[in-house]
Amino acid sequence: MTARELRRTLVVLLVLLPLAFVVWAGFPICPTAAVLGIPCPGCGLTRATLALLHGDLRGALRFHPLVLVIAPLYIGVIVQAIVSYVRVDRPARRQNPRPWLATRAASYAGGALLVLILGVWSARFLGYFGGPVPVETMREWLALRSQTLNRK
Repeated sequence: MTARELRRTLVVLLVLLPLAFVVWAGFPICPTAAVLGIPCPGCGLTRATLALLHGDLRGALRFHPLVLVIAPLYIGVIVQAIVSYVRVDRPARRQNPRPWLATRAASYAGGALLVLILGVWSARFLGYFGGPVPVETMREWLALRSQTLNRK
């Protein structure tokens, strides 16, 4: 590993560690839910992914029915972005400099996925897929944390 790659790896870790802490602490990370108290189209995906990672398929699908499609795609894109950032570009070795996310097929797939996510979001408000995912506003989260700290 070169010095540049090591530096970039440290940058990635410095970005990921606070994000991991936010998820671990249960901090409301969705601004729509935290401020307005209503779930956004992606609300429940973090909890669904965590449930999936713990082997709870039923719980994951309850949090977001598209978790089996979106979570692997999202994780794959994030991993690819991290790897391409960390690795020092070697243009002589690259045959196709155009990333796969910039292809027409990826754009069509992304558009279809967006329509699907919005469809599920709308259907949940109509009571399908278990209804809207429960969300916690920032005020509720802070009140719960202060109660927990006052008990100790």
